[in-house]
Amino acid sequence: MKLNIEKDIIIKSLETRSFLADAFYLENEKNLPLIIFAHGYKGYKDWGAWDLMAEEFAKAGFFFVKFNFSHNGTTIDQPSDFADLEAFGNNNYSKEMSDYDEVLNHFYHHPNIDKDKIAIIGHSRGGGISVIKAFEDDRVKVLISLAGVSSFKYRFPTKDRFEEWKNAGVMYSENKRTNQNMPHYFQFFEDFKNNETRFDIQRAAQSLVKPFLIIQGTEDEAIKEKEAFLLNEWCKTSELVLIQKANHTFGAKEPWTGNQLPQDLEMATSTMIRFIKAHFV
Repeated sequence: MKLNIEKDIIIKSLETRSFLADAFYLENEKNLPLIIFAHGYKGYKDWGAWDLMAEEFAKAGFFFVKFNFSHNGTTIDQPSDFADLEAFGNNNYSKEMSDYDEVLNHFYHHPNIDKDKIAIIGHSRGGGISVIKAFEDDRVKVLISLAGVSSFKYRFPTKDRFEEWKNAGVMYSENKRTNQNMPHYFQFFEDFKNNETRFDIQRAAQSLVKPFLIIQGTEDEAIKEKEAFLLNEWCKTSELVLIQKANHTFGAKEPWTGNQLPQDLEMATSTMIRFIKAHFV
C-alpha cells in the first residue's frame, strides 16, 4: 500500500502566525488513529530522523502529523533553518499551546482520521507542552513523553543571571550546531509567570487519567532520568520505559543521512507504536 506524504501544509493561526505541518499516512486508508508529534527546544519538524520515525508510524496504520511551532525560529520559506531569530526570541509557552491547538483543530476533521483515537507525542520541551495539552484537551486520549521535561520553572536562570536578563530584556543561548546566538526576550519568563499554574507540569501529570507512556534514555545529556521518574511517580496511569545507554535524541542527529532509524530511536518508535495500539484496539 502506497505511503502518502504531505509536506509543508500551511496551518493558519490568528493568535500566533502561520506555520507548517507534515502528514504521513497510507493512501486510501480511513479511520486512522491521529498521532501528533511536537518537537523540542531548538528543534523543528524536519530535524534528524523524524521523517523516518513518521514513516514507521504511518506504515503501522496511523495518521502521523509533525509540525513546526510558529515561533521556533524557522519560517514558511525556510522550515529547517533558524532564519527568524526575532520570532525565536518572542516564543513562549502560551504560543506553543495555541499552535498545538491549531494543529489538532486542522487535522481533527480530516476524512482519514478517527476522531475518537487521538494520541500526542512530545520530545524534550515538547514533552512538557504535551503533558499540559493532554490534560487540557478531552480529544486527546493517549500521551507519550519522549525524553520529556518534568518542569519548566527550574529551567529559568539562577538569581544573578536572572537579574541580568530582566535588566537587559534579552539573554542569548548558543546553538553549537549552527553557531547562532539565539535570543530569549524577557517576555518568555513573564508569560510563564502570568500562567504559572497552567504551566505546572506536575499539576497536569497528577491530574491525568489517560494512558501515559514515558520513554527515557539512561545517558540523556539534556534531561536526566530523575525527570522521567518524577513524571511516572506523579501520574497514576503512566508507564515508564528506560532505554539503556540512549542519549537525548535516541541516537539521531542533524543532519541524518541514513535511510534507517538509529537503533535506540527504532526501539523507542516500536515501543510507542505498541503502546498506542494497545489502547486503540
